[in-house]
Amino acid sequence: MKNVLIIGSGKIGRMAAHFLAHTNEYRVHVIDSHEPSWRESIAGLPNATGATADFSNASDLDAAMKGPHGTQWGLISCAPFFCNPLIADRAKAHGVHYLDLTEDVAVTKKVQALAQGARTAFIPQCGLAPGYITIAANHLAKPMSSIHELRCRVGALPQHPTNQLKYNLTWSTNGLVNEYCNPCEALVDGKMTLLPPLENLEEFSIGGIDYEAFNTSGGLGSLGESLAGRARNVNYKTIRYPGHCKLVKFLLHDLGFIDHRPELCTIFERSIPQTKDDVIVIVCVAIGIEDGKLVEKIDARRVPAATINGKHWTGIQITTAAGVCAVLDMLKDGQVPQSGFVKMEDVGYDAFIANRFGKHYV
Repeated sequence: MKNVLIIGSGKIGRMAAHFLAHTNEYRVHVIDSHEPSWRESIAGLPNATGATADFSNASDLDAAMKGPHGTQWGLISCAPFFCNPLIADRAKAHGVHYLDLTEDVAVTKKVQALAQGARTAFIPQCGLAPGYITIAANHLAKPMSSIHELRCRVGALPQHPTNQLKYNLTWSTNGLVNEYCNPCEALVDGKMTLLPPLENLEEFSIGGIDYEAFNTSGGLGSLGESLAGRARNVNYKTIRYPGHCKLVKFLLHDLGFIDHRPELCTIFERSIPQTKDDVIVIVCVAIGIEDGKLVEKIDARRVPAATINGKHWTGIQITTAAGVCAVLDMLKDGQVPQSGFVKMEDVGYDAFIANRFGKHYV
């Protein structure tokens, strides 16, 4: 059995622990700063232990890397994105495979720098977006000799919106505000550039439901850079119900919350209800030259909340944890590089979808 450390027992950490522990192929050790949280996350799970730890304390992380059953084989960081550079540093020191879910570009670049010379794999951004969306988009575009457009669109939405934002909280509030405020990487006319968030609004319908999409940061991962020289335009946008973008712009710019992000997080958490009945909307569009012809290929899917092993899980929990657990499984099976910095473009779509965790996207 492989020893795996899960750092953070929030929504995604709990789902990842549930997925891995039920395989009986991993010993799971969960750490969190709040004891009730990690105890709840491992309750009833086989081969699972937990402990209290401070993610910003190197000594606590070192103790967790050694683990209750011996040195960890790998870890999944479900901690806040700003904790990941220290976590990655300690993983390298202990020779532990490192995976995370971050959408933060600056943090990923720090992890990439730490991966140089590492004897284990460093695989950031392997959740939903970036993560699965990168794998799927790359799969659509791979047969094309020339890529004109590659559009990646993802949204975590309530199935039954009732407020003016037409939105409920489903994941990290800090991460949500971060992607609404930070510059957005994109490949435009063959050159990597930064686009302003909340711009380039578009509208479309899938299955009779209207959506909007707009620039947000982090979701593209390294895909734009990887396709530079082969693709003309590659971009990522967040999907919401119509009207959401306008209200967020009002909050960030007219009311000035872009300069008071922690305050906006507090307001969101106080005023926007969470939901357990969400749906993940994923759309990839690739337009380019294949076999000498201009073609368009589309991959559109919806992943709703569901019951797994007798327990209800949200769509964002299922898709994000399935992404990182599938990559961890593939790492175990030698289906991705075993050392250094590993991009999502290095993960094969067919092997991912065939994986026991990747199947949750089907």
